[in-house]
Amino acid sequence: MWQQKCHTQGGSTAYLRTMSRDGRLSLPESEMTWRFSRSSGAGGQHVNTTDTRVELIWSLTDTTALSPTQKELVAQRLSNRMVDGTIVVVSSQYRSQHRNREAARVRLEDLVSHAIIPPKPRRATRPSRGSVQRRIDAKKRRSSLKQGRTGSWE
Repeated sequence: MWQQKCHTQGGSTAYLRTMSRDGRLSLPESEMTWRFSRSSGAGGQHVNTTDTRVELIWSLTDTTALSPTQKELVAQRLSNRMVDGTIVVVSSQYRSQHRNREAARVRLEDLVSHAIIPPKPRRATRPSRGSVQRRIDAKKRRSSLKQGRTGSWE
């Protein structure tokens, strides 16, 4: 584990404490809860006998891997995926429970790592002189068109 510096919206510096050497977010295994069940779909009799479907449950409120500002960002950006402060990721794409566990873990780490990236500050810009002129000319054309409708019908 190592720290990576990133700049927040307010101009301060935050450190991503949970980055692995390859640049991916790494969440502690002890904070994850696993649930297994039988997977549906193709696979023959194998599907009916083994628990290959994996549900990974991770509590954002109880984690120690993220700073409070990172927790706020994740809670804000992943609010549609959260239920009572927990995020559930399901994987049943492989026939092996081990591969489904790894796929669910990678998916969760990708979700959280994309959510903790601070938003880029908006750079204030002004409209160009030409765009202002085009907008005013269009308004004048529209105004003259509407004024032409006010005459009598005879």
